[in-house]
Amino acid sequence: MYAIIETGGKQIKVEEGQEIYVEKLDGEEGSTISFDKVVFVGGEAVKVGAPYVDGATVTAKVAKQGKAKKITVYKYKPKKNYRRKQGHRQPYTKLTVEKINA
Repeated sequence: MYAIIETGGKQIKVEEGQEIYVEKLDGEEGSTISFDKVVFVGGEAVKVGAPYVDGATVTAKVAKQGKAKKITVYKYKPKKNYRRKQGHRQPYTKLTVEKINA
């Protein structure tokens, strides 16, 4: 059984026991988070939401809060002596999907 959930402006396909990385969510390591924005539930019985499946939830456990690798943003305009260098590290939350309630 799998489900498609919506979090952080993105849709993610999840299965039980899977580890996923999502945009930063509030929660301590070891706490449980429940997603009620379930768009699709697949398996033997398929349920499609309009826009979300009624009564379907996905529970996940917070495994880690962290930051991704640094990316460099460099802006440059030729012949104008314009150069800007900026770094950025995106925060994320690592989740372990525990149960899909459909």
